[in-house]
Amino acid sequence: MSQTDELVTWSHEKRCQKAVESLAGNGFGALYCATPQEAFDIIVSEAGDATTVGFGGSMSVAALEVEARLREMGKVILNHADPALSRDERIEIMRGQLTCDLFLSGTNALTLNGELVNIDATGNRAAAMFFGPRKVIVVAGRNKLVDGTPHDAIVRVKNRATPPNSKRLNFKTPCATTGFCSDCNSPDRLCRVTTIIDRRPRFTDVRVLVVNADLGF
Repeated sequence: MSQTDELVTWSHEKRCQKAVESLAGNGFGALYCATPQEAFDIIVSEAGDATTVGFGGSMSVAALEVEARLREMGKVILNHADPALSRDERIEIMRGQLTCDLFLSGTNALTLNGELVNIDATGNRAAAMFFGPRKVIVVAGRNKLVDGTPHDAIVRVKNRATPPNSKRLNFKTPCATTGFCSDCNSPDRLCRVTTIIDRRPRFTDVRVLVVNADLGF
């Protein structure tokens, strides 16, 4: 690793650790992960006593490639992303995620003050993040960190996360073509449910893994 790479990694590490400190101060279980492998190992360990594991459609979690390992462990996987599923089958799985033993999700943005900011089209992911599952693990790559307010985080989501997500999902939105948010009123509009989790929800065990790597959008 070059000196430049070392210094960049060090700088990201300090930002990640600042976010972890803030999350802990806000009541979340929070851990710094120097590598994606560390996040993978924690998830596998935390899934030990879970029967059902829900996936919130996160590219960050998908990048860890943890689903195959959990299947090998005999876990019942609730993942609505399978393109072979019908609309009704996807919705039924989404409902199951709301009461699963372990729910795995990313976050669209994480402020250095320890606030989780997300924007959904349906709201199933956001809902499962704060009530229902016995345990929630949120994976946040260093690219999701925002040095600012929840409003700054929302701007980050709309300008940097939503356009590539819309394109990935083949949504017919202006941002999927231009790459920029136009605050559209498209039938396929992804930005419909905005949530800010600024403290750990009272009845939900939410743990956030802040990873020193770029994950997701």
